[in-house]
Amino acid sequence: MKGSTSPSKVRLKKPRIASHIAELPKSGIRAFFDLVNAMDDVVSLGVGEPDFVTPWTIRETAIYSLDRGRTSYTSNLGTLSLRKAVTGYLKSDFGLTYDPTCECLITVGVSEALDLAIRAITSPGDEIIYHEPCYVSYPAEIRMAHGTPVAIPTFAEDKFALDPKEIEKAVTPSTKAILLNFPCNPTGATLTLEQTKAIAAIAKKYDLLVLADHIYSELTYGTMTPSIATLPGMKERTIFLHGFSKAFAMTGFRIGYACGPADIIDCMMKIHQYSMLCAPVMAQDAAEDAILSARNDMEAMRAEYKLRRNYIVKRLNGMGLKCLLPEGAFYAFADIRSTGLSSPDFAMKLLESEKVAVVPGGAFGPSGEGYIRCSYATSLDRIRTAMDRMERFVTGRNGKKTKTTTRRKK
Repeated sequence: MKGSTSPSKVRLKKPRIASHIAELPKSGIRAFFDLVNAMDDVVSLGVGEPDFVTPWTIRETAIYSLDRGRTSYTSNLGTLSLRKAVTGYLKSDFGLTYDPTCECLITVGVSEALDLAIRAITSPGDEIIYHEPCYVSYPAEIRMAHGTPVAIPTFAEDKFALDPKEIEKAVTPSTKAILLNFPCNPTGATLTLEQTKAIAAIAKKYDLLVLADHIYSELTYGTMTPSIATLPGMKERTIFLHGFSKAFAMTGFRIGYACGPADIIDCMMKIHQYSMLCAPVMAQDAAEDAILSARNDMEAMRAEYKLRRNYIVKRLNGMGLKCLLPEGAFYAFADIRSTGLSSPDFAMKLLESEKVAVVPGGAFGPSGEGYIRCSYATSLDRIRTAMDRMERFVTGRNGKKTKTTTRRKK
């Protein structure tokens, strides 16, 4: 028809994608591992997922749940029995008391719990302080909630601990909360009790909330520092975030939880109600069994991780890639600056020449540049193979084995 316009030539005057989403970078981890997955014979020290199969008692409970026809919705908050199990666990293991009827929300992994918490507390322009290097989703989730992420760099010289003085310098009238993740992904760093107390004092002084991501807490290889929520005046301003993926090797079950003040949990539940509705009931049943029956399995996995940690850190330092002994989680964060390569170049060349996959440190924020993250959530045999290949790569670049240098005290 004369004058008609072909649909292929129609141009919308308004952008189809929200600007704050269009500007988000894609995950540096996932983009890199799209390449890894297309290759054969790769030894991966990349994705942070336990190599252990979920303990049998947990899997059996999930099977039995399905066998009984447990396939319906649950309360938006999650099953009351799981909430009671979670709050009982936090009381016995963390010294925290929460009301399971109104201060606990079951979520689809701790990632959803974090997203809900950030969206529940963040108004446009609010600032949330977090430490870097950090889990890749932190700044993105803050931006998606129309907040402003404020990164505090941490450094190997300080064991990647978060300096409370740097937090206080970053506080402005727009600061709403502090986001903590210790033990930390990717550095394996922890906080001392003194540092935790200092951060709590800042939160109270400036009336800030604290988002405490405890997903790696059980994977601490020394004495676990008490949660900031246990300190005087902090429970009412802390959202405690946790899940089952790491400690119980339940990544695919996608069960997490948040505990905190009833008004915040209620607001998080509203977002969850309109978006996710509830976590899968059979996975909730399995998580309940994990708390009640799988403690010994969790401890056995932690003991194995500790052996792997000691081995991989010794090998990395032996080939000249300085690496602190991580105090928690299952990652070694190694300094590769002695090779003269950027972290993306190191990771790509190592993958191409030796078929070993590691994560470039820059994926965890600018302060991670110059490092690589090596996950030791894989078998000791595979770690040994990866270290042999990596040492060959490093030695070949330098012509000889690099020696770790130390700064002398004057």
